[in-house]
Amino acid sequence: MEISRMLRNGNTVTLRAKGNSMLPFIVEERDCVVLQKAEEFAVGSIVLACLPGNRYVLHRVYEMKGNCIVLMGDGNLHATECCRREDVAGVMVKRVRDGRVIDITSSSERFKAALWRRLLPVRHYLLFVYRGWMRQNGKLKK
Repeated sequence: MEISRMLRNGNTVTLRAKGNSMLPFIVEERDCVVLQKAEEFAVGSIVLACLPGNRYVLHRVYEMKGNCIVLMGDGNLHATECCRREDVAGVMVKRVRDGRVIDITSSSERFKAALWRRLLPVRHYLLFVYRGWMRQNGKLKK
């Protein structure tokens, strides 16, 4: 993948979001994500990883067990993926929404992500309400 090569070479890459597996933090077709080389990442980081079958996902690191990196989309309720550390091509550092750049490494953004993780038991209800509100306001396609 060309993006992986660009990231390995130290370039910053900006992509338009596809899919809604990272709701409510990343919205399809509305948000852009800024990635950089994955030199360091931890639980809570959002990474671009290559999964078996050469399929790439942009999901949050949910758990790290040795060389196994467990990923889970913020919009997912149960589904996780596992990849190796060397399969992580890049780490997200910024989100661009409506022309506004948001540093996702800031303490406030890290707090929101940590809170969202703790809300996993009730995430189903929160996402139901959020998606309904987004559809009603024409901000969500699916």
